[in-house]
Amino acid sequence: MQAAPDDIRDCCEGAIPGVLATCAPDGTPNVSYLSQIEYLDAGHLALSFQFFNTTRRNILANPVARLLLIHPLTGAMFRVGLRYERTETSGPLFERMRAKLAGIASHEGMSGVFRLRGSDVYRITDIESVPGRPMPAPPRPASRLAALRRSSARLNAATDLASAFDAVLDGLVEDFGIEQALLLMPDGSGTRLYAVGSRGYDDSGVGAEIPLGAGVIGIAAASRTPIRISFRALEYSYGRAIREAALQGGLGDRLETRIPFPGLAEPNSQLAVPILSTGAVPALLGVLYVESMQMMRFSYDDEDALVTLAAQLALAMRLLQAAEPATIEDEIDERPAPLANDAPPLVVRHYAENHSVFLGDSYLIKGVAGSIFWTLMRDHAQSGRTVFSNRELRVDPRIGLPDLSDNLEARLILLQRRLVEHEASVRIEKTGRGRFRLCVRRPLQLVDIPV
Repeated sequence: MQAAPDDIRDCCEGAIPGVLATCAPDGTPNVSYLSQIEYLDAGHLALSFQFFNTTRRNILANPVARLLLIHPLTGAMFRVGLRYERTETSGPLFERMRAKLAGIASHEGMSGVFRLRGSDVYRITDIESVPGRPMPAPPRPASRLAALRRSSARLNAATDLASAFDAVLDGLVEDFGIEQALLLMPDGSGTRLYAVGSRGYDDSGVGAEIPLGAGVIGIAAASRTPIRISFRALEYSYGRAIREAALQGGLGDRLETRIPFPGLAEPNSQLAVPILSTGAVPALLGVLYVESMQMMRFSYDDEDALVTLAAQLALAMRLLQAAEPATIEDEIDERPAPLANDAPPLVVRHYAENHSVFLGDSYLIKGVAGSIFWTLMRDHAQSGRTVFSNRELRVDPRIGLPDLSDNLEARLILLQRRLVEHEASVRIEKTGRGRFRLCVRRPLQLVDIPV
């Protein structure tokens, strides 16, 4: 009996290995187990190429194969006819399969053995359901389409970038039932990602960084492709990635200026989805990351829904930033807030080497966000100024934004949230679209430490 492509999609989750049958030119058959199968679309599968063995020789000589798949929940079996088309050794498909293979290898205790050499792409020629008596299928989880609809409505109601970030994170928790989630943005150098929001952790981790290309988050960002791992994969955990980068000096600064990354030490399920701009060559705008201690927590339906949500967030980011006014139109009371009586001065130290900023002995922020904060502090100390606009900061040469397309708004959100978490006597309050007020409750003592 013929089956549909959707019938085999659950069989490609990696819970039960597939069995691939090939044939040599002289008619000698060969059967081998597959470490990984990737469902590409209704007409194609990708199989992992790890060893140059009999299966590989047979496929190159005779590109026809037969694949046996077993549904992990019902036991239903399917025979899939395949025809080999090509092998990819780089790019999004290869990186996605390599990361997933690491999860399978860790789960099986074979981390030193499993190594992906290529992703073999096959065209599906037919799908046959094997006669038998499979178990009844379990109830499907709550509709991801309904969850996506609710999250989209939250995002549509956002009036600025900060509320858009919160809408997405709240939607992941409340609509999708995901307990741990992170939202990260790229820094100006294009070498790191920093967290601008999180849900489900004891510490928010706002401002924490991870190198591009490290862990599931960094690889999804570097390859511009979603990566979903259903098993514990220590090689691709961001905690390990950050520790290794610190030991190698990969983050380029001192340990005391690093904000601890939030998250599970050894998650059993991970899903990282890049947020990409539209266009022929999409730019990386950020990464949505979710994780769980439950194995196989995130399905392909979750991945599809989060990819769609990330695309909606990318569009919202562009529209909200494009709506920023060119000038400050409303009159705003620029009188500074009264200082606390007899309060000692707040020592603000700025290190010009990497724009690290300390409030007293406590590390606040660094990089472009640190440069922004230091510029605000200097203007306030020199003239008592309290009202600023995003537009003027974007073109201020003292800040040194990498280019005019750099995400200034995300950096201001990061800075604002770091100040709130510090319970600092300096705050940033939004007063309208594209403008904000600096609130200083204590006298300031600025210390600039040159390179």
